[in-house]
Amino acid sequence: MLRKEVDQLIEKAERADREDLPIGLDIPAEISRREERIKHLRKAREMILERHKEEQQKKKKGKTSRSADQSEPPPKKQVNFTDPESRIMKTGNGKHFEQACNAQAVVDTESMLIVGKTVTNAPNDKEQLLPTLKSIPGGTDYSAENVLADSGFYSEEAVRETEKECDVTDYAAVGKQRHHKSIEDLEKALRDPDLTGPDATAQEVMQKRFESMHGRELYKLRKQTVEPVFGIIKSVMGFARFSLRGLQAVQGEWDLVILSYNMKHLFNLKQALESQKSGTPFDKYYQKHHATPCCERLFAINNLSES
Repeated sequence: MLRKEVDQLIEKAERADREDLPIGLDIPAEISRREERIKHLRKAREMILERHKEEQQKKKKGKTSRSADQSEPPPKKQVNFTDPESRIMKTGNGKHFEQACNAQAVVDTESMLIVGKTVTNAPNDKEQLLPTLKSIPGGTDYSAENVLADSGFYSEEAVRETEKECDVTDYAAVGKQRHHKSIEDLEKALRDPDLTGPDATAQEVMQKRFESMHGRELYKLRKQTVEPVFGIIKSVMGFARFSLRGLQAVQGEWDLVILSYNMKHLFNLKQALESQKSGTPFDKYYQKHHATPCCERLFAINNLSES
């Protein structure tokens, strides 16, 4: 289309000596603008082809994709000119799409402080479990024994790598949980499920671990910790979307948001501790959370996908 318009403008320029052109029509400027647009489109095409190639390589590596390999990207594949590092992602429970980045946070279930964070342009969380857990800075008192994650973070490979490299036990939902509980479900919750056999798949093992009485009690903490943290960030602090463009800038913005949340929460913790009349509040808090070894240190993981 742009090439045809350039040809039309060149033809008008050639007729300029023979007839009057419409007033206000700057042919050289219009040609230059379209030529520049063509350069951007060519660059975008190269980016789309490169991304498509990477996606196909991941599919071949995983060998779990249901879709067949495609040598060419789909016709509706897009790239954003103003923020090429962002991606089109499903938001609003998958009901619509937005140009967005994907931010994750690791929350300590005892203090409800954010202890780790990542930002990526990958719309799928299944590859973010290990990087997010590894984002916890070294040299701190935080070391997890158990990790609680929703079904979006679960994949057999992610759990295997996380438990191997971080020496943790993952408790992840392998599917959406029903809100309504039948009588059979309530009775089943009062006992541990049968043990899995030696031929059980990794997903079956995770399902049994998740459905165990111990697993259900632990997983309740995810809704009580990481979910309220994101609710506070969005509703109380008013952070609902990123304002900057570029992955590095978004990472810096997410750092500021987390820093603000932690400072706010630390202030509230201090106020609550100082309200205690017996003992030194800070000493009691430090002894409870740091000096005494924790039998189970839990981290809950969640994500924020916003434009």
